[in-house]
Amino acid sequence: MRGFQVQENEAGRGAAMKAWRTIALHTAVAAGFMFLLQRYGLSATLESSLLWAIVFGGCAAGLACSQANR
Repeated sequence: MRGFQVQENEAGRGAAMKAWRTIALHTAVAAGFMFLLQRYGLSATLESSLLWAIVFGGCAAGLACSQANR
């Protein structure tokens, strides 16, 4: 499994762009999942669902960023 590891033949900028793309994808998936779970699974209001999606998206971004910088 490659994950965030950089191979020797990849340029530094290309590897950084891959990490940011992965962080953005992780953030979007976590926020989308939380929104759908709150809105349709728990029948929460739209405002509450959006707030939880933003919070969990931010937490997912922080976690993915810390993992990418290892």
